[in-house]
Parts: sequence; structure tokens; C-alpha cells
Amino acid sequence: MNNQITSTSTTRDSGALKALAVVLNEPRELGVRELTLTSPGPDEVLVEVEWSGISTGTERLLWSGNMPPFPGMGYPLVPGYETVGRVAESGVNCALKTGTRVFVSGASCFGDIRGLFGGAASRLVVPEAKLIAIDEALDQQGVLMALAATAVHAIDACASARAPQLIIGHGVLGRLLARATIAKGAPPPVVWEINSQRAHGAQGYEVMHPDSDQRRDYDSVYDVSGASNTLDSIMPHLARHGEVVLAGFYSQPVTFAFPPAFMREANIRIAAEWQPRDLVEATRLVSDGSLSLDGLITHSAMATDAPSAYRTAFTEPSCLKMILDWRDIS
Repeated sequence: MNNQITSTSTTRDSGALKALAVVLNEPRELGVRELTLTSPGPDEVLVEVEWSGISTGTERLLWSGNMPPFPGMGYPLVPGYETVGRVAESGVNCALKTGTRVFVSGASCFGDIRGLFGGAASRLVVPEAKLIAIDEALDQQGVLMALAATAVHAIDACASARAPQLIIGHGVLGRLLARATIAKGAPPPVVWEINSQRAHGAQGYEVMHPDSDQRRDYDSVYDVSGASNTLDSIMPHLARHGEVVLAGFYSQPVTFAFPPAFMREANIRIAAEWQPRDLVEATRLVSDGSLSLDGLITHSAMATDAPSAYRTAFTEPSCLKMILDWRDIS
């Protein structure tokens, strides 16, 4: 990795709007450098970033070079879709007031540098429509709103969706999915976790190793592990006509043996990325105290230490969520 920081300026220089940003030049070559931002338009907001989160799902795939190709994919890029900051300037058509704390799901304001997803920078230019005001009291926990919305979307994606009875994986998304299930009034799910370091921290639900689970009648199983071969371990535990929801992101083809799924007439549903209504619902659940974000951020680093922070986020099993602190960048 490239640990060089080429500038620490985030001020306007000769009229240009500049910021420090995490830049992934190519797989496994990540650094922090100054970029020139596009000027805000009448429907856009300038956000001074306080914190950004590191995703161990999609960002890990971008970092490792294993992200499947999709429109807009390419390097160099600015990652990040879990950002909290304050409104510094609002366009003439915008309603958000200066000083409002907002959640930012990414930005595309870096000129020739791609924004995939563009939230890991000291300041951002973002269309107001992509921002949502959040409670002041959330502070750094606000970076978790994207994952909270992802959990809500998985449960609410379609009218026939069933709340999870079994969740595969006890990372941040698995924990939020379990908490959101309870927050929405469904019975507490069971969570499978094979890593003993991640088996702790349950809030009102049970975590067990899959080898210890003798149940064979789960109506709804949600997989957030990202492992492409998980279905074979799920099928023996699924009820007839049960549903498996793939709520993670899979870089390899998802495979499974057909006979067990055939005998159960299993349904397989894919939960894609969250929609604006999911973020609104997640914000409501967090604001009224139904959905807790406590205990999910385990590591924090200065933004200028991003290269080592990304390594820790992707290699340390005890790291649930790593955040970068941009507040003292000057």
C-alpha cells in the first residue's frame, strides 16, 4: 500500500475547492491525497465530513480487486458509502441549513477520479436529494445508517417477505438484521457464527455455531456471510417451501446441490441495495429507540492513517466496524 499523503490542505486554492480523499489507485494500492472537487450547483450541498466507515463487503472487493465488473467500475477511485458530516454550504435550491448533521451515502465530485462510492473524503459535494438529516446524538454511529437501511430493505423488500428466523453471520450487518427483526415486532432470530471472536454481543437473540443447531424447520433464512457455498449448509435446516434470502454480496457464483433444495421446494430471494425509503425507515427506528446502534463500531483511526486502517478492517477478526476520523484534517 502507498502510505504517502501528498497534501493536508482542504481549503479553496485560487478558487478551486479541494479536499483530502482516500484514493484506491489500483487493487491493494491505497493512499490519501488532495483532490479538486467539482463546484456545487444550485441543487447541491457542500458537506464537511466528520467520520466515514470502511465496508468489509463491497470495499474489501474493491481493495482486493475481486469486485465483479459493473457499469462505472474502474481505478483510480474514491471508496466509501458510510459518511457523516455537516452542511457547510447549500445551493440556492436547497433547504438544508448550514450546520445540519447529515448522513451521506457517497459522492461523485472528484473529476476524473471515480467515486465508487465516493464518501471517504474530508469534504464532499453532494446533491441534496442524496442526504438525510440525522440526530445530533448519533455522532459517529451515524456511519452505520447505510447498513441499518440494508437490513431494513432485506426484511421489507417485497410484500411476501418473511422476517428472518435464522441469520447466517454475526458481523455488523448480521447484528443489525437481528436487531431490526426484533425492532419491527418479529420473534428474535437465531444467528449462526463460526468465528468465536464474533459470537458475543447478541442483544435479545441467540448466537450459536451451526454444528450445534438441530432445528430443521426454519421458514426464512437470511445469509449475510458473503460466502458463495453457504446454501448447502442451509438447506438441511430449511422447512418445506422455506425461503432463503441472499442479503450479502457475492463475488463468486453462488452454487448449491439441487436435490435438497428440490425436496424442500425452496425459494431463493436476493435482497439488493437499500432504497431511500429504507433509509427513512431505518432513521425512524433509530430515532425512536427501537433499533440500537451501540457496540458495533469497534475501531477508529485518523483519516490520514487510512492505509493501515483498511488493512485492520479487512484482516482483524475482532474489527466489526472501522471508522476514519476526518475532523482534525486541516
